[in-house]
Amino acid sequence: MRILIVEDDFVGRKIMHKLLMEYGECDIAVDGAEAVKAFDLAWESGNPYDVLFLDIMMPNMSGHEALNIIRGKEKERGVPLSKEVKVIMTSALDDVKNVTQSFFQGGASAYLVKPIERRKIIDELRKLELI
Repeated sequence: MRILIVEDDFVGRKIMHKLLMEYGECDIAVDGAEAVKAFDLAWESGNPYDVLFLDIMMPNMSGHEALNIIRGKEKERGVPLSKEVKVIMTSALDDVKNVTQSFFQGGASAYLVKPIERRKIIDELRKLELI
């Protein structure tokens, strides 16, 4: 499985990488703009990501903005909904506005509230049939 971890906090990136490295190849991006670039490069190389762990609150470009751009690029490429990259939003925010925006406006596959535990990650990956 190919995984992209998008997190602006250094410690958060290290923790996510440690939790996910046993499930596949992990790349890291530090903000939404870098996530979009990594997404494009993965597509252009013929080896797209299976799942993105996308933080919401980041400098330069938020996770919401990045998700909207990524979903738009998938539509441009004619990717069917069933083949879209799975996107698990990660955030300290557990409010209705952000959860709703993630799912209904952005097309997120799942939403995890920080601190993120191994069990939560495994549960979501299983629900999304990635493991």
